[in-house]
Amino acid sequence: QVQLVESGGGLVQPGGSLRLSCAASRIMFSIYAMYWYRQAPGKQRELVAYSTSGGSTFYVDSVKGRFTISRDNAKNTVYLQMNSLKPEDTAVYYCNAHYSANDYWGQGTQVTVSS
Repeated sequence: QVQLVESGGGLVQPGGSLRLSCAASRIMFSIYAMYWYRQAPGKQRELVAYSTSGGSTFYVDSVKGRFTISRDNAKNTVYLQMNSLKPEDTAVYYCNAHYSANDYWGQGTQVTVSS
């Protein structure tokens, strides 16, 4: 059974940093595109960033220059380094793995940015 397990969320003050991790099991991790999404209360889930199997990356405009996605194929793990956090970054963050018809989600990790 494929598993994606996120970790690293928590409560942080505005301007602070967090690093999210998503560890995958039972997939050929290196061929998957890995995505980070987030869902704030009362809002739709939105794409935050992704990393292709070839190493290309994408960021939504609201996080450009603040967030960095990276992956370690040897550890089957994708990361999201989040710096200069803002209250509007508060959300549940989800990891997604996608390849062809295969699509898997993690359970989510809560990030709260508040003073």
